Amino acid sequence: MSISDALNEALRSAKVTRAVVLEDDAFDRLPAVVDAHLGPGPFAILCDDNTWAAVGREVSQRIAASGRDALPVIMPGQPRLKPNLEHSRAIADMLRDDGRRAIAVGSGVVNDLAKHASALAERPYICVPTAASMDGYSASGAPLIEDGFKRTFPCPPPIAVVAAPHIVASAPPAMATWGYGDLAGKYAAGGDWILADALDEDPISAPEWHLVQDNLGAWLSDPTGVRDGDPQAVGRLLEGLLMSGFAMQSHGSSRPASGSDHQFSHLWEMEGLSVDGVPVAHGVCVGIGCLASLTLYDWLIERDLSRIDIDALLARRRPVEEVEAEVRAAFRDPRIAEASVIEVRAKTPDGARLRGRLTRLSATWRDLRGRLSTHLPRAEAVRINLAVQGLPVDPAVVGITAETFARDHARAAMVRRRYTVFDLLTDIGLFDAAVGATTGPGGFWG
Repeated sequence: MSISDALNEALRSAKVTRAVVLEDDAFDRLPAVVDAHLGPGPFAILCDDNTWAAVGREVSQRIAASGRDALPVIMPGQPRLKPNLEHSRAIADMLRDDGRRAIAVGSGVVNDLAKHASALAERPYICVPTAASMDGYSASGAPLIEDGFKRTFPCPPPIAVVAAPHIVASAPPAMATWGYGDLAGKYAAGGDWILADALDEDPISAPEWHLVQDNLGAWLSDPTGVRDGDPQAVGRLLEGLLMSGFAMQSHGSSRPASGSDHQFSHLWEMEGLSVDGVPVAHGVCVGIGCLASLTLYDWLIERDLSRIDIDALLARRRPVEEVEAEVRAAFRDPRIAEASVIEVRAKTPDGARLRGRLTRLSATWRDLRGRLSTHLPRAEAVRINLAVQGLPVDPAVVGITAETFARDHARAAMVRRRYTVFDLLTDIGLFDAAVGATTGPGGFWG
């Protein structure tokens, strides 16, 4: 599988990443990429138990065979490694003390820890993806947990990405389904950015928008092939995930690839959502979050918002103190509660700002509704594709009851300041009505 023209174009505009090798002979080319972008070493081959057995040993041997010092650093694979900030700090200390540069061999958590550790140690690193499981390989920033709250820490992406599609396709099948769920979430993220752009909250940046949205349907077009481990289908999926990362790298934030869909994921991952003691994967959380967001959009698009009563909505605006008290009461962990208060405070508008939003919404709704209808697939169509490959589409499968799911819409809205469909529904006083209609009988579970 050759690197596509779109991926080549994204690479040319990347701020940090200088090389992507997406070929079946990628490991043959790895020593040359290391020489070109990391220098003579020494190196730390960062893996977990699983990725060491699958790929890490081979990567380490290839680097060592070319006369370089390659130290394996193997983290526990079971129970699943958590992206805790203290882990990345410990890795950074090792890199600094030994003068090493990291080669991350793994998927989400291994890459995020290596990325942040390398930033702390002030040196570049190379990423060797082992599964098409998430979009963070080529992205700036690392989502890590600090004091119980998951947030994205600024840090540069890898200097190079080296992946063999046939190896990626041979990863446990569930991992590609997680990547499919993560990539499907870009539909909802796109809808949220359309809203934020139309209401002058966060203008769309055309280059990053096109990197993610132009080929999204093609990358997601073969859910059966992804499920069955077809290298071509998984390769296309990996390309889409890398492109999403490049868009975030170029934009300097996760806005091009993360919206209300990811807010569900951040909430559940921070609170340790698990089934039989196993944490629910990021891509599963995003997939369910994507369906929830698209279901809200299906409901919203049917409304006529051109005739909203702006003065009445302003009169019902809640005091900030009342909103903050509700946020604090929504979380058991006071660390998450206080961090969420900061996020909500940052996006709670004063009267003038809210009037401006509502005035623009009323004046532009017919055009905005057309843009949303054209861009967004129906939730049911995405649900079918997610179900084809075995990704859970019923929150109950991951232990979330209908009552909890309805409540989690409100809590997910609290954990990020980014303007999304949650915030529009709040602005127009229809949040509770929309959530009730979409999570009750005939809604999400209909």
